[in-house]
Amino acid sequence: MSTLRILLLGSGGREHALAWKLAQSPLVDHIHVCPGNGGTCSTPKCSNLDLPSDDFTRLVDFAIKNSINLVVPGPEQPLVDGVEFHFRKVGVPVFGPSQLAARMEGSKAFSKDFMAKHSIPTAQFRVFKNSEIDAAINYVKTCGHPVVLKADGLAAGKGVLIPETIDDAIAGLNDILVKSVFGSAGHEVVIEEFLTGPEISVLAFSDGYTIVPLPPGQDHKRIGEGDTGLNTGGMGVYAPAPVATPEIMNQIVNETLRPTIDGMRKDGFPFVGMLFTGLMLSSNGPKVLEYNVRFGDPETEALMLLLDEKADLAAILLACAEHRLDSVNVPIKTGYAVSVVLASAGYPGSYEKGKKIDVQDMPSNTVVFHAGTKNLGDSVVTAGGRVIVVTSYAPTLRQALDLVYQGVDKISFAGKTFRRDIAHRALKTADEKSSTSSLGGLTYAQAGVSVDAGNSLVEAIKPYVRSTRRTGADAEIGGFGGVFDLKACGYQDPILVSGTDGVGTKLRVAVDAGIHDTVGIDLVAMSVNDLLVQGAEPLYFLDYYGCSRLDVSVASQVVKGIAEGCKQANCALIGGETAEMPGMYQSGDYDLAGFAVGAVERHKILPRADIAPGDVLLGITSSGLHSNGFSLVRKILARTDLTYSSPCPWDSSSTLGKVLLEPTRIYIKQILPAAQAGLVKGMSHITGGGFTENIPRVLPKNLGCFVDASAWEFPPVFQFLMKHGNVEPLEMARTFNNGIGMVVIVSPKDVDDAIRQIRERGDAQVFKIGEVTSTPGVEMRNMHKW
Repeated sequence: MSTLRILLLGSGGREHALAWKLAQSPLVDHIHVCPGNGGTCSTPKCSNLDLPSDDFTRLVDFAIKNSINLVVPGPEQPLVDGVEFHFRKVGVPVFGPSQLAARMEGSKAFSKDFMAKHSIPTAQFRVFKNSEIDAAINYVKTCGHPVVLKADGLAAGKGVLIPETIDDAIAGLNDILVKSVFGSAGHEVVIEEFLTGPEISVLAFSDGYTIVPLPPGQDHKRIGEGDTGLNTGGMGVYAPAPVATPEIMNQIVNETLRPTIDGMRKDGFPFVGMLFTGLMLSSNGPKVLEYNVRFGDPETEALMLLLDEKADLAAILLACAEHRLDSVNVPIKTGYAVSVVLASAGYPGSYEKGKKIDVQDMPSNTVVFHAGTKNLGDSVVTAGGRVIVVTSYAPTLRQALDLVYQGVDKISFAGKTFRRDIAHRALKTADEKSSTSSLGGLTYAQAGVSVDAGNSLVEAIKPYVRSTRRTGADAEIGGFGGVFDLKACGYQDPILVSGTDGVGTKLRVAVDAGIHDTVGIDLVAMSVNDLLVQGAEPLYFLDYYGCSRLDVSVASQVVKGIAEGCKQANCALIGGETAEMPGMYQSGDYDLAGFAVGAVERHKILPRADIAPGDVLLGITSSGLHSNGFSLVRKILARTDLTYSSPCPWDSSSTLGKVLLEPTRIYIKQILPAAQAGLVKGMSHITGGGFTENIPRVLPKNLGCFVDASAWEFPPVFQFLMKHGNVEPLEMARTFNNGIGMVVIVSPKDVDDAIRQIRERGDAQVFKIGEVTSTPGVEMRNMHKW
């Protein structure tokens, strides 16, 4: 590999840190820093270049004349303005994204739409143009949650407002959209849900295919200690942040970083460079706050000290630019790095410049990176708001903090301003752990598992469980296992049928809406309806409830719903498991699984072998969405301004959350008698996969069917989803039940008797919706009626 002559664009602490690390590479011959600062010019192999960093024509001319073979833009503005293209067209590799890819930072509206398109976790949001001020104001009044206002374009880090009241939000919207306080950056505004939780920054190298994340950091944006005062560009950072556990980082890589890089490539603007993702570790998991398309500042200063001495930064950047990142290693040191920013008095407001800076010898493993400085004669003086970044590395966080503040005390200039509490969040957690350990022996409760809470739950749910008694079971809980007397049920030659299922992401809606007393019915329904399609009578049910910390009130509501489902299915709730597992779930979340067992006489098991062309498909109506398709439902709702507490658009008497959570219909009492009477040849429970995937499961392989979509009324909930999600009719048919929760196959001669018996035993309506045919597959007819 030939030696590298690098053009590094920028003048901050980030650029000094990059120059410092790049200069250590044996591949590097020289680094021109444009325009640089008072520190970059004294870094080995480096010189400052006095050219306007936005004059791309002159920069390209300089690069050609000086044999530059790698360009590294530091700040975002050149990237958003298209600097990558200017060098690429003359054959000079650039570590940085194209102008199209840089929109991920240059336009918040664009990046949020990208996240929505690629299912990347982020806050709910809406985008409004400056001509839509009235609609924007109406949204903040009716959305039902606190908001954050973000000017769409680049606003020097100041374009984010966090209003505390609706009036503050309205004032902020007027500032951005009407008064244009952020200039052209405020032609559009993103209004997004205000999230709470720890924030982290994850920087990752990418060549458009491979992605290599660096240790996660935590920045400190406020000027004052205790996170008080005005927002700044960042007053300090530490990495790795302990709050970002290996499990959380795996989740971020799989759910955010990799889908981002893959999505950008598939959308035609592959990302090359440093992807900086700001995330909130919310109670619902990591969510993206923003993308930046370059190295962060002051994150970069800390991360450069965490790169192992064997890490060749120049080789890494060149490999990214040449789309071969997988050919180089990015070794990371164990331990911690801390950066502390020294700012001018008055920052982030107005401040004086030209203050002489005195720097004494630093402690070991501590580096001084210049930011807002310049040379004046034989002295270095202040020339910006953030003046110097002191960075230290050590095996432990406390050791790194001790070193960095020793270094801070060895630098002086008039008005030096800094924070003494960098990493206070991590230290608080560490102190709590230390305090706990110093108290003596730990208990199970201190580990996060409360036996008392479990016992309280058992007592709370016993009445619900007893209410499910039936022949064969006394429905008492508390033993090591549930008991069922099959002989007492009167079967002659029974076949046992079992089923297990969950509730899917409908559970996410229940948790977010705070409605917990109906998902238990769904849990029972999903399993017992699957028993029914085999002709089986449900006999007993068991449940599993997993959580991080047991909330007896929530869990008892869930079990109350399970008991209600069991009563509707006439099966006994004979046992269950409640697992309290700290660290396995986000706070407030829980998971459910259900297990049902039923019986059917051997000669009555379904489906029958005599299903034939001409047999009639009866559709039994659903109660709503049931428990499938909720991932798509939530994606569609994210495109609207609705929340779960909003009035339901098609049923103003209820909230959207309650309507979406309408429990799955349990068909046992309404359909089982007809099946036991021999009127039913087969049944299909319309769950995930809709008509097209579920009906063929009960048909002989050489047969198919048609379904007439005009045979029943298309319910309003599905009309809404189809319209607002722009979902194609065929996609609806293979995702949702669309108003038909169970399909019953009967002989033409038994149609009238079957319809009469089913209608007599329940509220669900019955329609003739199709026929069995000799052509395999499912033909959907008259879908234009939807």
